[in-house]
Amino acid sequence: MRLLRLVPDNTRIPFMKGRIVGVVFSALLSLVSVVLFVTPGLNYGIDFEGGIVIEARTPGPADFPQLRSVVSALEVGEVRLQQFGAPEDVLIRLPRQPGGDQAQQQAVERVRGAVTSSVPGAEIRRVEAVGATVSDELFRDGMIALGLSMVAMLLYIWFRFEWQFGVGAIVTLTLDVTKLIGFYALTQMTFNLTSVAAILTMMGFSINDKVVVYDRMRENLRKYKTMPLRELIDLSINETLARTIGTSVAVFLAALPLVLFGGEALREFSIVTLVGIVIGTASSIFIAAPILLFLGENRLRRGTQEEAKAPA
Repeated sequence: MRLLRLVPDNTRIPFMKGRIVGVVFSALLSLVSVVLFVTPGLNYGIDFEGGIVIEARTPGPADFPQLRSVVSALEVGEVRLQQFGAPEDVLIRLPRQPGGDQAQQQAVERVRGAVTSSVPGAEIRRVEAVGATVSDELFRDGMIALGLSMVAMLLYIWFRFEWQFGVGAIVTLTLDVTKLIGFYALTQMTFNLTSVAAILTMMGFSINDKVVVYDRMRENLRKYKTMPLRELIDLSINETLARTIGTSVAVFLAALPLVLFGGEALREFSIVTLVGIVIGTASSIFIAAPILLFLGENRLRRGTQEEAKAPA
């Protein structure tokens, strides 16, 4: 069984020695993510951008130049074609049509007729049409959901621990979320309601991991009353390291088959899950703990002063 352990017992890794490097590196990654968010920006899906998505399946491998030529001739705006899973599956994306819902439906019927007539045996498997009002509401509601979840987590950590723990957790979560946004911008994966669900899922995983580490820190604060905070944080991280790594690896291995075999509907969600697991686990060790040390060094523990006052 010892051979199966990912982390040996009684580790004494001095994590806080690299606290400056960890925080600076994380901040730089988040800054780059913000730049990527501005340019090139996110690839908004139909949920947030609006428009029409048509999923078609052709009898053989799709002829993209032919399909693009046929659909573009309908003058329905800029047409984007994308392979969706198998070579026979195609996603046809159209911008919002001027004229409301009726114009959207007319464009769908025109594209449906053009595709089925130009490619005998082609099948239209799915059609989604979202107008401007609905897409704006969905985007607003998604951002509100992210904001409210952060506020709720801040209050939970604040009331369960001290305010330094709550601030450290929320700052770390903010850095985690910006990195995920940067990942979306870098890879140009579709950002839609499923993406919001993936980010919320990773926020929950990340805060749960931090609560475990924070809880051990609080126990050690009561147990080792004269230990300097820096040493106490290192001790707490090492004591929970096996649990942190073990849980993260278990969730990672559970999500990996969805990336490999889950199909297009689950692949992007699962990829973000894997990236979020890595980011959340690393931030619990290298970001949340140093931030707590910076905020609480003169409040949670005055180790050297207490040792000086302690009787010989």
